[in-house]
Amino acid sequence: MKILLVEDNALTRGMIQTMLAKLGYEDIAEAENGSEALKHFTKFKPDVVFLDLILPGKSGMGVLEDLLSVDQKARIVVITAVDQEEIGHQLSNKGIHTILRKPFSFGDFKTLMASLS
Repeated sequence: MKILLVEDNALTRGMIQTMLAKLGYEDIAEAENGSEALKHFTKFKPDVVFLDLILPGKSGMGVLEDLLSVDQKARIVVITAVDQEEIGHQLSNKGIHTILRKPFSFGDFKTLMASLS
């Protein structure tokens, strides 16, 4: 499975990379901002995108719209620490796969990855 990880925080990116490696996933591209995300998305053609909502420059919501304009069927998992029902409602209307709320455990992550495979 090809995975695009869009996260500006190096520590969080590293943690997710480690979890993915423990689960046997190695084909991973990384982006720290929206413009990198769109470039990687079009070239790399990932099966799944992990997208943080808080990014420098263009917001994660803006990046989400860009990605879906390229591929409406993209499987996108939004990663966020924002725990507001309104955000969840906005995201579900966009057609995302799921929301992974920070902080999350390895068990939560493992369950999510099993559902994506």
